[in-house]
Amino acid sequence: MEPFLDFLTEIPDKRYGHLLEAWEPEIVDKGNKRELKEISAFLATFHLKYESGLDYTIALRQGGEIVGTGSFKGEVLRNIAVNEDMQGQGLTAAIVTELMREQTRRGIVHYFIFTKPDKAFLFSGLGFAEIVRVDPYVALLETGLGSILNWCAEARRQLEGLAPGRAALVMNCNPFTKGHEALISRAAAENESVVVFIVSEDRSAIPFADRLRLARESIKGLGNVRIIPSGKYMISNATFPTYFLKDEDQTIAHTMLDITLFAEKIAPALNIVSRYVGEEPTCPVTRAYNEAMLAILPRHGVEVRVMRRIVAANGELISASTVRDAWPTKDWTRIAAMVPEYTLAYLRSHENRFVIKNTD
Repeated sequence: MEPFLDFLTEIPDKRYGHLLEAWEPEIVDKGNKRELKEISAFLATFHLKYESGLDYTIALRQGGEIVGTGSFKGEVLRNIAVNEDMQGQGLTAAIVTELMREQTRRGIVHYFIFTKPDKAFLFSGLGFAEIVRVDPYVALLETGLGSILNWCAEARRQLEGLAPGRAALVMNCNPFTKGHEALISRAAAENESVVVFIVSEDRSAIPFADRLRLARESIKGLGNVRIIPSGKYMISNATFPTYFLKDEDQTIAHTMLDITLFAEKIAPALNIVSRYVGEEPTCPVTRAYNEAMLAILPRHGVEVRVMRRIVAANGELISASTVRDAWPTKDWTRIAAMVPEYTLAYLRSHENRFVIKNTD
């Protein structure tokens, strides 16, 4: 039996079963430019944007014209839209059901969905539970196997033995630098205990498993620090709903959603009372993220502590992006000034040359 699809039998609208039979979803060919252009034009009327790289897209048609569509990428359902003249007839449920069935066939049994806050009730009626909302931008909901509560329970298990009243850091570490090392060391010196979340999303030049290992190796001497994966609820594809927001809203919504989720659900569940971050003098997105933390976290009882970037022996500000820029030229002297010995050995090792090539 397909998990979490039986909720459809509980939908009060008796017309739904009839519509599910009447509307045969059309799988959109991602290589067909005409079809993609048609989907894009339909979504544009809802201020939605069709993005490349989606795993699966379907369309519902009437008289040859698209009246509804939906997509997914991984666990996240995206771009669900129904012609306004046909809303209230069960088409949204039909689209969501078909997408979830395909996800389940692919082994995905947990599902996220983003919507505008004033539309969240539509998906709550389909069995989705709201995790967090940021008015007027976005609400994030989920259903299926696992939840934010399950994730917090597992994180608490991984942090057993670590004193409460914890400081937290969220880092990508692509790669782990002396700047990351200095920030963690400062947090460890100023707090009884520290938890470091390494971003789990595997979209960086260095694979997640390697980033996690390098971070753990580099702080072995700090007994009050625990390093664990960030999971799907921090700085992930699930907390960055770029697909349906206007460009000027993207950074605002991304940062506010991610930080609000951390403040409302994660920090209290894991006894986190402060969060450390390095200042960001160059990247506008990271700078906006830091500014949002300063605005949101203190309102939820989480102190934000900003540390100035440290300077390498060669006079450069230390940053992971600078290290990545130096990889193609194999400027090991410059790189060595910015990374711990574990990271340097990793970057220079024969088995990891493919990582360096991925940055070209």
